[in-house]
Amino acid sequence: TSSSPTSGGACVGAGIPPSRIEQVMGVVKAYSTSVGQGPMPTELFDEVGIMLCDNGAEFGATTGRRRRCGWFDAISVKYANDINGFTKLAVTKLDVLTGMPTLKLCVGYEIDTPQGTKVVDTVPPSCYMESARPVYEELPGWDDDITEVKTYEDLPVNAKAYLSRIQELVGVKAELISVGPRRDQTIMAN
Repeated sequence: TSSSPTSGGACVGAGIPPSRIEQVMGVVKAYSTSVGQGPMPTELFDEVGIMLCDNGAEFGATTGRRRRCGWFDAISVKYANDINGFTKLAVTKLDVLTGMPTLKLCVGYEIDTPQGTKVVDTVPPSCYMESARPVYEELPGWDDDITEVKTYEDLPVNAKAYLSRIQELVGVKAELISVGPRRDQTIMAN
């Protein structure tokens, strides 16, 4: 994109001062996706990556090109929060994870430095990103169909645990959760 897709960039694009912004909602998927080139430490090249792409309809609207898919990358989302100052999160496409026995969250990157291999919990300098390896935390999945769930309380226990861990890792409360593409499939969390 030629614009600056940050909360600060919105001020420039809209012609308003930063002091007028009262809330910044970070919109993230329940898993990670990317289009084009560049490092994506959590990218999956296996059947799970294909399943995320197919079940999540992860194809470019204009080109039809398959998006790169992987596990939720809490490190990159935490970095986005640092830059944008999120006051709340919207977690979309939670339903795509239904039926997976185990879910993974990237909680760090293993990088090779001149001083040796180390694990970092922040986005490292760009020279290390291409070879960064994800460090995962695993959580149990759920089998219940959540596409018609209307309240946060009615989500399966494991879905709530997954969302809770995302909030802890990113440091921001999820106030919107989507369990499908329709408007009435958006849950307002308290």
